[in-house]
Amino acid sequence: MRYPCENLRLEKGMYNEAGRSFTQVLEREDPSEQYKGTPLEGLDAFQRQLKRFDIKVKGEGSDPVERFFATAQSAVLFPEFVARAVRQGMEESDLLPHLAAAVTECDGLDYRSITAVPEEARGMSHVSEGAAIPQTMILSQGNLVHLHKRGRMLVASYETIRRQKLDLFAVTLRQIGAHINRMQLEDAIDVLLNGDGNGNPAPVYTVGSSPIGGTAGSLAYDDLVDFWAQFDPYEMNTLLVSGDVMRSMLKMEELQNPMTGLNFQGTGTLDTPLGAKLLRCSALEEGTLIGLDRRFSLEMVHCGPVAVEYDKLIDRQLERAAITSTSGFAKIFPEAARVLEVGESA
Repeated sequence: MRYPCENLRLEKGMYNEAGRSFTQVLEREDPSEQYKGTPLEGLDAFQRQLKRFDIKVKGEGSDPVERFFATAQSAVLFPEFVARAVRQGMEESDLLPHLAAAVTECDGLDYRSITAVPEEARGMSHVSEGAAIPQTMILSQGNLVHLHKRGRMLVASYETIRRQKLDLFAVTLRQIGAHINRMQLEDAIDVLLNGDGNGNPAPVYTVGSSPIGGTAGSLAYDDLVDFWAQFDPYEMNTLLVSGDVMRSMLKMEELQNPMTGLNFQGTGTLDTPLGAKLLRCSALEEGTLIGLDRRFSLEMVHCGPVAVEYDKLIDRQLERAAITSTSGFAKIFPEAARVLEVGESA
């Protein structure tokens, strides 16, 4: 039995349609809905093309890279394979979904976000009959959010990689994705700490200085409670911490109860007694802790999906092929994220 996907003609121009990814173009030409009840059900349009050309990209029987270049049409699939492997590397250890309240797609290198200014900072008061209702003004930010292109250059000759198995080659591509994700996380942390250029840095507190108790240079559970108390009317539901702060918290007596230990040893996930999700981040400076209400603090802005230089990859000109992702971050409510510095010992 022949399927519609076997008659689809693949060409470079499929990567160049404005506002559509390669997979979206394939899905338009070869909708997945028409494969319900067939052996190809559950595969997307790109995976059906891999099946069509009998290209195995994972497992013990994975094909060498040169399998993509057996025909001119199958070579068109190679850039999408590269992009998918890079995206997988970006997603495997991605902390950004735990930080961003919203993700926005835009088509330019600059973006203007919005901010909300409530008339009463502590919430809505009782409104008497005939009295004016308190307002919340939605305004455009004064300064643009600048998007940054982050990426790596793939430097390899076709002769070097042509006989390498695709699953091994994908490992190196996932590492590239992990590196891009790390740079984007550093951008997000910079915006959380210093703002997005609109005068909205996070409030900073220091252990041992009012309103945080304790002794500078050390972190105690009581200090975390004092920090948690500063978030009203927001909720501190996420803690982003440096490696040394993570070690200090793991040694706190309040975290050494059987259930917390069981969860950490079994899953590697640690929730604090304050109910916040605890995330370790090596991009933070030592002695630094960022608490945030992830529902209101940060907006992530994307400018398209992972981009690869498809012409070079299709034509086997891999010597210098760029793999990039363009994104930026904007503060939504500045006080929904706050910083605690452990400080130096006296």
